[in-house]
Amino acid sequence: MFNPSRDDVRSFMFETWRKYRAGVGLQGAETTLLPIILEHPEYHPVLEAPDTYAARTWHPEDGETNPFMHLSFHLALAEQLAIDQPPGIRAGWTAAAEKLGDPHAASHAVLDCLLEQLWTTQRHGTPFDVPAYLDAVRRLV
Repeated sequence: MFNPSRDDVRSFMFETWRKYRAGVGLQGAETTLLPIILEHPEYHPVLEAPDTYAARTWHPEDGETNPFMHLSFHLALAEQLAIDQPPGIRAGWTAAAEKLGDPHAASHAVLDCLLEQLWTTQRHGTPFDVPAYLDAVRRLV
């Protein structure tokens, strides 16, 4: 199983953006990540400055969103949708996208469901509740 460090993830994102900007072909997960990056122009300046942002810490209590974490959650959702794992996630996301009329907004809504379930899991020390996650996604429509 692949278990990248924080630095590995950030390097992967910086390198994907660098390759795209240089017109170099992307491979593997880079091809999944690029459309996500393109949907988030607010993070482009971060990705263009690895020397400034590679080691930066963002603090949610200060109202900051960690761009690498945000993009990573989008990447995780893209992988879930690609293989429909957990089964039914693709149908739930599709229904949300149709209702909202915006695939990116649907992704954010589904990510809110995922993050809520992760928070519950961490808070209570329980396993991830797949049925609760899918139920939350189904309630979006």
